[in-house]
Amino acid sequence: MQEALERIKKQCENLIKECQSAEIDELATHLSYGKMLRSKLLLSISGINEDSVNLCAIIELIQTASLLHDDVIDESSIRRGKPSINASFGNKNAIMLGDTLYSKAFYELTKFDTAIAQSVANAVVRLSIGEISDVRLSSSFNTDKNRYLQMCKDKTAALIVAAAECGALLKGLDAQKYRIYGENLGIAFQIVDDILDITQDSSILGKPNMSDFKEGKTTLPYIFLYEHLNDNDRQILLSYFAKELNDAQIQWLKTEMEKCGAITMSIEQVKKYASQSLESIKDENNQKLESIIMQMLKREF
Repeated sequence: MQEALERIKKQCENLIKECQSAEIDELATHLSYGKMLRSKLLLSISGINEDSVNLCAIIELIQTASLLHDDVIDESSIRRGKPSINASFGNKNAIMLGDTLYSKAFYELTKFDTAIAQSVANAVVRLSIGEISDVRLSSSFNTDKNRYLQMCKDKTAALIVAAAECGALLKGLDAQKYRIYGENLGIAFQIVDDILDITQDSSILGKPNMSDFKEGKTTLPYIFLYEHLNDNDRQILLSYFAKELNDAQIQWLKTEMEKCGAITMSIEQVKKYASQSLESIKDENNQKLESIIMQMLKREF
């Protein structure tokens, strides 16, 4: 698998070079491709071949483009422990690099079967809608779990769904089973990230911890916390929303979360979606997909 992932990274570099822009080439040297979950997922379903590697490269370009735009929207200065493109080169360069990656990815997508192209294109529509929802939800403290989960389905799960579905289409398998697997995996993956933002320190996260709340993101643990606080403590929680917090305020949040079990309840939701994901492919006999779920559940909370 690792050799295949390196091939995908190399193909991403090749596709970017095909844009024939020295400026884009220079900016692209500062990109990183993270855990490449979507590629691992697609390859675990389709197997490793030229088509699957090329399709993974397209999906990685799209994922990278979405993160470039996301960092501009969130005014993030760090991405995977390094200065973000927008912090180093400005918002305009970050946005245009993202646009270039999107455009090149869609051009390459035209070389694939219509069903595959439509799957990925639809995922980008959902991803964009999810980003808008995320921005809207950040305008005030959100207490609605359903709105949070829908945002997770769109912003995070959509491209994971496409990776799973496309892997099945390349292999001639029942794509619907893998769509269900991907959506539940995507929701669980986002909740895990939201938990880790609270429980891990910045050296592990590659960004300041508890940055979600500071940015105005009401993730699942905060929703659970709100539900279990009395009226006076709810007002304290709301007064901390979308602000730079001092050590005492951060400690108050963590203490209250521990009292009500907000993290534990969130982990239970991760396990629920992981179980639903595995249930959808129980007859497919794919241990690699089961391993992806298990690895996610073993991340340090």
